[in-house]
Amino acid sequence: MKGDKETTVEELKEKVRAFIKERDWEKYHHPKDISESICIEAAELLELFQWRSPEEIKELMKREDFRESIGEELADIVIYSLSMANVTNTDLTDAIEKKLQKNERKYPVEKYKGKAYVEE
Repeated sequence: MKGDKETTVEELKEKVRAFIKERDWEKYHHPKDISESICIEAAELLELFQWRSPEEIKELMKREDFRESIGEELADIVIYSLSMANVTNTDLTDAIEKKLQKNERKYPVEKYKGKAYVEE
């Protein structure tokens, strides 16, 4: 199995596309439904941290089973995101590059470095 450094986004998109096609699930993969699924999976990730203090989370991060649960929820989010990119014909690399450029203009380093927000 290849890792992040050896795998392209297109390879992942194709794996997701093939997985869905093999199961004849294309009929369920519409933008609205995939968007809902991304939200549900993001909530499941959030649930892992719900009501836990930063200290508790720090301890939980030492446990392999907890880190594995995080990985599973992240994988679900990314799988649905890749499916969304497939059904909407979105080039994720292009979309991410454009969004980062937009964020660079919106949040200039000299104004936001080390700050969650800036008071006007």
